[in-house]
Amino acid sequence: MKKANIASQRFTALDVFRGLTVCFMIIVNTTGNGNTTYWPLLHADWNGFTPTDLVFPSFLFAVGNALSFAMKRWETMKQSEVLLKIFKRTMLIFLIGYLMYWFPFFKLDTQSHLILSPISHTRILGVLQRIALCYGISALLVYYLGTWKTIWIGIASLLVYWVLLLAFGSAGAEFSKTGNAVLRFDTWLLGIDHLYRGEGFPFDPEGILSTIPALFNVIGGYVVGVFLQKKVENTKGLVRLALAGAIFVLLAVLWNYYFPINKKLWTSSYALLTVGLDCVLIAGIVYLIDFLGLKKGTHFFLVTGKNPLLIYLLSEVGVTIMFLITIGNESLFRWLYSYIFVLAGDYFGAFLFAVWWMLTCWMVGYLLDKKKIYIKI
Repeated sequence: MKKANIASQRFTALDVFRGLTVCFMIIVNTTGNGNTTYWPLLHADWNGFTPTDLVFPSFLFAVGNALSFAMKRWETMKQSEVLLKIFKRTMLIFLIGYLMYWFPFFKLDTQSHLILSPISHTRILGVLQRIALCYGISALLVYYLGTWKTIWIGIASLLVYWVLLLAFGSAGAEFSKTGNAVLRFDTWLLGIDHLYRGEGFPFDPEGILSTIPALFNVIGGYVVGVFLQKKVENTKGLVRLALAGAIFVLLAVLWNYYFPINKKLWTSSYALLTVGLDCVLIAGIVYLIDFLGLKKGTHFFLVTGKNPLLIYLLSEVGVTIMFLITIGNESLFRWLYSYIFVLAGDYFGAFLFAVWWMLTCWMVGYLLDKKKIYIKI
């Protein structure tokens, strides 16, 4: 197989990985009923790990993969053009994420009057905002410092974050829900009115401090992207990649005894674990597509892999709209589950709802793909 053809297929494998991540992300984010959801589709309550906890870091890992391809284009561009691209993309993704959480920008007061949702109570951070920050910082590191120095900074980010949580968390409760430094810092800088409320109290799982170790996920994805483009011409390279991932997983499990694996704090052990699992996963995908030639069914994930941010945004905004539309005394979202999907059973119905919504968003991506429309920021 010619090298150019191998590289092209490898890019396809990375698109499949990204598309798989987006599909799973939509499923875990849109269960029909949170109280009757299969445990693998739920995040760990605090310390611990479930399959769902791999989704978001895999998205960051995919961002790093894409960055490895962008660097080739940047080598032929002026510095000012590269910086404009990095800052523009960072700011746009961050702004879109912020507006997504603010949407629909209005609410009803006690007299049922339409009023603007106050900016003073909007969530500032979030999923897309973390993607934006991690992308922007990682892109600048790679562009100015190169691969090896960036790798060392990625490793340092894990250790620095560990020290920060130990130094500024409540004594004896540094990794607890209310005693951690992430909550303390976000509360001090942003105020509780700008934090996520889904934990039952003001706490943002995409906090400012916890963005530090998340850089490791993007950097890990970048390094793997570079490795796949340059080093893998036979299965030995994939074995090395999978072995490296297995070593990361082992180190994370050992580190867990001192620094618990925790998605909501994005602990360093969690970042190391998820990069390790993604290395194994992507090695498997490349092996199946590049070396075994098993391409049947890959187009399904290519559809979402080519328009990942748009499809994710559609999935989130669409759910918000379903909650705004009412049928009787219930939102459309609740009505669909309660009167249609629940017929398949409480748990299976909640799962089918999530799959239905993922397929609905996928269909939009499919129509865009048919017309060769790819929204890139």
